[in-house]
Amino acid sequence: MMHYQQPEASWGYYVPVRMSMGDPLERVARLAAKSAVVIFSVSSCCMCHAVKRLFCGMGVNPTVYELDQDPRGKEIERALMRLLGNSPAVPVVFIGGKLIGTMDRVMASHINGSLVPLLKEAGALWL
Repeated sequence: MMHYQQPEASWGYYVPVRMSMGDPLERVARLAAKSAVVIFSVSSCCMCHAVKRLFCGMGVNPTVYELDQDPRGKEIERALMRLLGNSPAVPVVFIGGKLIGTMDRVMASHINGSLVPLLKEAGALWL
């Protein structure tokens, strides 16, 4: 089962209320560090759906931030694109607070056998 963050809770809890909302990259880093597996997603994206299903199929419960349902989602999406070097911004996966990357990097890690050890190290999988 995936844990979806509601728009009100996803940013409001982590970002103090003030005039400047802070650097979006800092916000991404804070959110990525809050759970063992974090996926930044867009609800209508088929690749996002596929990566979420991959983790659920492995028995992992990722925290999912649906950027299209967040008032500041476009800002976060632009920050993710900067972080990734202007590649498509979603889906983006963090494991143990570390950037894994987009769907191609996640699948490559899964195929080469390095994904499961990362999940175990982050405490997301107990096999």
